[in-house]
Amino acid sequence: MTDQRHNAPRRYFVDAQGHRVLIGLSPEETAEFEALDLASNETGQFTSEVLVRKGAAADGEIRWHELYSKHAGAWRAWIAQSQTARAPDSGFVNYV
Repeated sequence: MTDQRHNAPRRYFVDAQGHRVLIGLSPEETAEFEALDLASNETGQFTSEVLVRKGAAADGEIRWHELYSKHAGAWRAWIAQSQTARAPDSGFVNYV
């Protein structure tokens, strides 16, 4: 999902039970998303281009997009919050 070698932000966290969970999703939703994502990689069917060409999506594709949208929204909020928290430590000094 993200390449840690390039210092990308983590999209997973470890919950209180020690499960690796996607930000914004429950452990069950994370497992469902990963299963759907794995199936999409094997079949190559879950792409935006396929959705546009077909005009309708299969149930698995719809659910994948629902889960991804939920995760992506939560992840964007987490990133924005993280950047806001770091803003005072930017090291930039404005001498007026």
